[in-house]
Amino acid sequence: MSASLLRRGLELLEAPGRVKAPPGLQRGRDGPRAAGAARRRKRAPEPGRNKATVKGRVVKSAIEEYHKKKAVNHLRANLQYMLKGRFVANKAITEQVLAQNRGRKSKDQPPKKAAKKKPEGTVFTEEDFRKFEREYFGRP
Repeated sequence: MSASLLRRGLELLEAPGRVKAPPGLQRGRDGPRAAGAARRRKRAPEPGRNKATVKGRVVKSAIEEYHKKKAVNHLRANLQYMLKGRFVANKAITEQVLAQNRGRKSKDQPPKKAAKKKPEGTVFTEEDFRKFEREYFGRP
């Protein structure tokens, strides 16, 4: 394991309140007192302090984390909300909203409604046909 990876790992585990000097501003340890400083840092560990844990860190339960991130089904609450209100929107407004949300592709367009055909009737009455028959064919 390289020293830079180890340093990064230690930086991640540091307490958030503690501020560390940027790497460019740290003093070099190449001087004659470097060995003495290293020996002082390496002195015997203080009793009662566990170096494996990080100060201020709280152990989180894996089950609690799982429940926090698990997807929640809101269907029941949404249905109750929708069924609670009896307000019905205006049909013109509903159609306008649906038209805005519809895509431009042909698959997104609703099927065209065929216009209702009126029963075909005639403009002429039975009397008009008789009158025409008398005039055209000469019958009484």
